[in-house]
Amino acid sequence: MQGTDTPIARFELLILDDDAERRQALHTCFAFIGLECHVFDFVSWLQQGKAFDLSRIGLVLIGESSLPIALGKLMTELDAARVRPKLLACDWPELSADDFARHGILGLLEAPYRYPQLLDWLHLCGLMHEQQLDAWPLQAEMPGFVGQSKPVREIRQLITQVAPRDISVLITGESGTGKEVVARCLHEHSPRCDGPFVPVNCGAIPSELLESELFGHEKGAFTGAISSRPGRFELANGGTLFLDEIGDMPLPMQVKLLRVIQERQFERVGGSKTQEVDVRIVAATHKNLELMIEAGQFREDLYYRLNVFPIEMPALRDRLEDLPLLINNLCGQLDEGCSLQFHPAALASLQRHPWPGNVRELANLIERLSIIHPGGVIGVSELPPKFRHVEEPDPARYEQLSLPNTVETEPAMAAVNRTGTLDLSTTLALPDEGIDLKGWLESQEQALIRQALDACKQVVSKAARLLQIRRTTLVEKMRKYGIERQ
Repeated sequence: MQGTDTPIARFELLILDDDAERRQALHTCFAFIGLECHVFDFVSWLQQGKAFDLSRIGLVLIGESSLPIALGKLMTELDAARVRPKLLACDWPELSADDFARHGILGLLEAPYRYPQLLDWLHLCGLMHEQQLDAWPLQAEMPGFVGQSKPVREIRQLITQVAPRDISVLITGESGTGKEVVARCLHEHSPRCDGPFVPVNCGAIPSELLESELFGHEKGAFTGAISSRPGRFELANGGTLFLDEIGDMPLPMQVKLLRVIQERQFERVGGSKTQEVDVRIVAATHKNLELMIEAGQFREDLYYRLNVFPIEMPALRDRLEDLPLLINNLCGQLDEGCSLQFHPAALASLQRHPWPGNVRELANLIERLSIIHPGGVIGVSELPPKFRHVEEPDPARYEQLSLPNTVETEPAMAAVNRTGTLDLSTTLALPDEGIDLKGWLESQEQALIRQALDACKQVVSKAARLLQIRRTTLVEKMRKYGIERQ
């Protein structure tokens, strides 16, 4: 057999066997391959109870046991595990074909143990282990990253794999797909989670200020540097530095960034003292860096330093099945009283939208609707025109309400004629002592708003139509006058 310094599987191995010689032989073989092994006889295993963590175990090798309850006890423990490990029997002739089927045992591992045979079993178990992880809902583990579609499950699995490893990650994808959300998930699930997470938008900072922003500056280093200031690398020491829109970084700064990544040292602008830094770099871009390298706009050596572990974010149009979950999550972030409900027809309409702005466009839509229709139910007609991709299923609901012939106000005040316009000529007269016109108009406006709300059973959208103003305008006036729905 050949050895390797790197484990060929991401899971760990549990060996249960009362045969000490075979137990040791199996341990030696799999440890030589590079797999972490936990070895017990069945008595020791039973004494462990539930103290042993099975969540890391992908494969269990079971040998012979003199205890009748041993196999049943093992099955109970495995069934309770989040992801059930695979079973492989080791020279156990007492097990029948029915036993194999009933307990889900993959097969029989017989001596002599050959390297290709062991690799083949590990390859099969690794694939089955990944499929189980794909099917497992990781929503609770990564609350900021919402969705259950296959692309999202794949991203979660990548995060799970790379987060504990202190290597650079490059996140690519269209604008608005949630690259910073993934960067924060990587940080929060890494050993650096107790350290700072420091984001820098390389495209939002002028090129002449980017060096100072990243590395800091000393007092007097340039005009306006009235005091020393630490840079983002210093602030992120011991944590994660997120370089967003790395494709917008000027070439001269790319050279300096490469040096810091390679040597983990830098100097402040205007300073001569070399400072050590310990940060994990997570970068993101919506640009194609490989094409930029060909065009001479991005350094190839920096690209390979950043792109140790790539993660490509899917566009929202490629995971539309996540739309209801995303909407629910975004609505849950709204202020109290502004949460929205969506009519099935409105959801169907949103499912047909191309979403060029991805999740950011969806978040903006939810925010806009929460202002216009706080606490309301959103139908197709409540959506902005460009989001209406299906016909309104019940247009009769939106027919203009008929206006009353008159609106009673205080004596000698304005009336509403049959056309819905104010008729002031028959009832108004200017008092000799004059009038506070602004105050009088406001009092009439409040009276009309209250009457419109009463006439429409406190439904703000209908009252706005009755008053022939926009709903947002009516909401603002109600806030101004302290008018609440009864």
